[in-house]
Amino acid sequence: MDNNLDNLLDTYLFETNSLLEQLDELLINAEKNTDFTSDDVNEIFRIMHTIKGSSAMLEFTSLMTIAHHIEDLFFYIRENGISKLDSTHKSELFNLMFKSTDKLREEVQKVENNEPLSTNIDNVIAEINSFLDKISDKETEGGSEGAAAVSETPQNAAPETAAGQELPMSHLPEDKGMCFVHIFFDEGCGMENLRAFMLVTSVKDATSDFRFYPDDIETNSSSAESIVQDGFYFAFDSRETAEIAITIIKDSSNIRSYELIDNPAYAARETAKAAQEESRNTGNAAAAPAKKPAAPAAHNAPVKQNLISVNLSKLDMLMAVVGEIVITESMVISSPELHDLKLDSFLKSARQLRKLTDDLQDIAMSLRMVPISGTFQKMNRIVRDMKQELNKDVRLTIEGEDTEVDKSIVDNISDPIMHIVRNAMDHGIEKTAQERIDAGKNPQGEVLLSARHTGSEVIIIVKDDGKGIDPAAVLTKARENGILTKPEEEYSQKEILSLLMLPGFSTNKEVTEYSGRGVGMDVVKRNVESIGGTVTITSEYGKGTCMTLRIPLTLAIVDGMEVSVGGTIFTVPISNIRKSFKALPEDIIYDSEGHEMIRCMGDFYPLVRLHQLYNINDAITSLEDGLLMWVDASDKSYCLFIDELLGEQQVVVKPLPPYLNNFNIKNSGISGCTILGDGNISIILDIANVYHSAQSLF
Repeated sequence: MDNNLDNLLDTYLFETNSLLEQLDELLINAEKNTDFTSDDVNEIFRIMHTIKGSSAMLEFTSLMTIAHHIEDLFFYIRENGISKLDSTHKSELFNLMFKSTDKLREEVQKVENNEPLSTNIDNVIAEINSFLDKISDKETEGGSEGAAAVSETPQNAAPETAAGQELPMSHLPEDKGMCFVHIFFDEGCGMENLRAFMLVTSVKDATSDFRFYPDDIETNSSSAESIVQDGFYFAFDSRETAEIAITIIKDSSNIRSYELIDNPAYAARETAKAAQEESRNTGNAAAAPAKKPAAPAAHNAPVKQNLISVNLSKLDMLMAVVGEIVITESMVISSPELHDLKLDSFLKSARQLRKLTDDLQDIAMSLRMVPISGTFQKMNRIVRDMKQELNKDVRLTIEGEDTEVDKSIVDNISDPIMHIVRNAMDHGIEKTAQERIDAGKNPQGEVLLSARHTGSEVIIIVKDDGKGIDPAAVLTKARENGILTKPEEEYSQKEILSLLMLPGFSTNKEVTEYSGRGVGMDVVKRNVESIGGTVTITSEYGKGTCMTLRIPLTLAIVDGMEVSVGGTIFTVPISNIRKSFKALPEDIIYDSEGHEMIRCMGDFYPLVRLHQLYNINDAITSLEDGLLMWVDASDKSYCLFIDELLGEQQVVVKPLPPYLNNFNIKNSGISGCTILGDGNISIILDIANVYHSAQSLF
């Protein structure tokens, strides 16, 4: 039972969050068009009806009550037409809906966090009722109650049957309709009442001319037992309507079978009517022979479910197993016992096995990939709210929202993108339209949010056409804070902008609800780097600012270059490598503090010797005998000194054992490890932290 409740709760949270995201997007688009369409009104009514019913079944009273009152409101609007509302009323309705959905989302988060729901939602309900009273021109004492009463439509109630009518089939509901559709759900699927309710909601989108039995599935959880035993029924007044419903039913999930059954009571009435008509026409009082009902047509539901939701922990387990298979396959093929043996058949099978494991790995990865559109669409709401709060005319342009990223990556980049968009709105876009006009710009500002794939990365860009960043102001603020490490004239444009991502740094002199550019940018940098990404800032003063996030597609598998330092093997992510080259001692210079710098492409970069950083005694120490690898991460670019390159390889990332956290190993430049085909362990380097760790040794 507990497992069924957990499954029910998971289903509820997934569907309710999806509906609220859908509602947010609908409201944003409708507000851009300054009006609701009739489809919008119907969709909002359907969403609220669904949330109301599912919340009632789980006894989430606050959610059910809010959704019920919004449903009442949109029932009135649907019946009387959105065109009856003037522009002022529509503006109020948008604000009311955004406020109400925020409250719904707040309550859903409490459910997710296992916190008690709000017991006092009178303010929200009062606002909804007050608006309904206003648009319905009714007195306060009876307005909302009248609307609530009218929303309880009789279409779902069973009509009265003729007195003394006996049912010809023991389980058929008492209904005057022409026919029934009798449905059984998959055995053991659970939550039959919820599944029946969702099926009713789907059929309502196509037609409302039906009844259903049991008719208390929204409020009575024990109706699930009745559905398991006797099935679920739709009753229709015409075969045409039944056929419309069947097209929806047969494509719905968890349907074991459905059957179209003629209603014997209806057939008997029609026979009696025909007999009476014939008697009147012919003078023959004899009753017409009984009409035989058509044989019911039973159907086994075909396989049709194209989408399913899967718990993320199961996908994590799948990735772990696939990773073990890949490692084991490499170990078998690279076994030392097979060296120098001519095994043509084995090699052919090994190549086929490698192809299959690669395909398996790609499929397992693709299961975790989700569009970034959900995260991008949330920014619409942030821009909308800030436009009103800051009184700025700004449009949000979204590109590449279908770009897919690993689910764990999507969860981690939502906050960084939100910080950047807020900063662009608050501190990037000019305060007034007149400022933009004086600068020769469109009075309406623009924030561009785009995503695209490039190799093993996703590049996310947040760009605004505001006033840009003043390098002089940044340097002045940095000097005041005492964070400059060299003379101001030696700072490049890139280095100046990178100062913005230091903790607490801001050029904004006013503290606002949304802060200035720089406040929160250290959080952006830290969160993005925690998932192996990088952040860069470019800006042209007076023209705008561009923030670029380079994010790995997945954290589970890395395209890496295997390198050796003494007897230790390291993996350097390919995305961090710019060039490998040989160098001579004369290419080295020393900075003012005696640190090594190496010449590369006409510039000088810090040199990090891995054998010194990790105390590896059997490594090459002579610059002429080893190799240099030019790497970069975020705003850091430097060269690694290694023994040799071993080759490129796609590796499965293994997390470090938890007990190693006691040694602060992640801050030592090590992000994880992988098992190679010969069974050896390779340390995966975190290029950004390697540099910081090396600096601490200087």
